[in-house]
Formats: sequence, C-alpha cells, structure tokens
Amino acid sequence: MTAASLAGLRILVSAGPTYEDIDPARFLGNRSSGKMGFAIAAEAAQRGADVVLVAGPVHLPSPAQVRRVNVRSAAQMLVAVMKGLPCDVYIGAAAVADFTPRSCSPGKIKKQPGQDTLVLELVQTRDILAEVAAHAQRPRLVVGFAAETDNVAGYARGKLQRKRLDLICANQVGVAGTGFESDDNALLVIDADDERALGPAPKRALAGQLLDLIAERLA
Repeated sequence: MTAASLAGLRILVSAGPTYEDIDPARFLGNRSSGKMGFAIAAEAAQRGADVVLVAGPVHLPSPAQVRRVNVRSAAQMLVAVMKGLPCDVYIGAAAVADFTPRSCSPGKIKKQPGQDTLVLELVQTRDILAEVAAHAQRPRLVVGFAAETDNVAGYARGKLQRKRLDLICANQVGVAGTGFESDDNALLVIDADDERALGPAPKRALAGQLLDLIAERLA
C-alpha cells in the first residue's frame, strides 16, 4: 500500500518527557525517550507535511525537514504548543507531567541531621491536550497518547471522552520490548466508535500506520 501523502498539511507534534525542577540539582521526570513522537514527526515530514516538533529534554537528533522547538517543563511545552496553532493536526505524544512543584528552591535542598522525610507540595499542571481540543483555533484532528499499566482500553477511552479528542493511541508500559525507551511499540488506536490494534512493530513503522489512519480521517 502506498503511503498516504500529507502534502499541504501543517502537523504539530509534541514528544518526550517534561522535567519539573525541585531545585538547581534535582527534578521530577519520567522515562519517556521521545522516540515515538520523533518517529511520527519524521514520517509526517517525509510524506510532505509542514511539521513543527515541540520536544522535551531528550537526546535525539532532529528529523529532517522538521522545525524543532526545545522545552523543559510542562509550562514551557504548553506555551510552545499554543504558539504552534493554528494547524491541521495536533499529535500529543509527549509524556507531560501531571504535577509540578509549587515552587523551585533557589538553592540545593540539603538533608538535615535527623531528617527522615521530605515533603514536596505539588500542584497540577495545565492539560495541554484538553486546552488544544477546546481552543478557538482547534485543529481538525486532535490525537492524544495514553501510557497505562492496566485497563489500557478503559482508561484511554475515558481520556478520549473527557478531553474531547478525536483519536487516542494507548500503549501498555512495563512490557518488555515496547513502550518507554524501546525502539518498538504497540498501540491501540481508539476513536468514538472503534478500536484498532497496531503492532508490535518498530516505532517508525507504527508512525506510518498511524498517519495512514489520520489521512483517512482527513480525507
């Protein structure tokens, strides 16, 4: 099957983790490598799309013909994504922190004699996917990702409905050979009416399959 052309489309992709600083030496983060989002951006550009990639702190080369915007925190990613609107498609493949420290200590937090615990006050970050889906310049398609450890389809479908997404790509983390840090993945792509399993396969191949589905939806 010939790969679907995306020529003339503007596609915005977010990828990788966010790092939420605790002090100048420490942060809260996650295991996202950014490989899935980078694969999607690379494949979309190869198919002729105008691609902007908002990347969290990852050690990956920029895909050819892709405009990359580097960010660190969830707040910075939100600003960069909103600056990327309007677009035809937003694919939120980033693993954005749900919580961030209320404040970042200006100096390194020291362990005190006799101290057994440290309490950090965390506050919710703003929901980038939900804000894009509700935006006045909403893309034609808003695609989310959900990394789950159990009840993958159920939690993903709830996220699809709650955030008013068009598609959500769910994958199970903690499975050897797929998910975070792996070169391969398996996705369950869910919309309001259907579910479709993709993979296991290399992430670049999965990116192509996902973009075929997106092109079908836009046609």
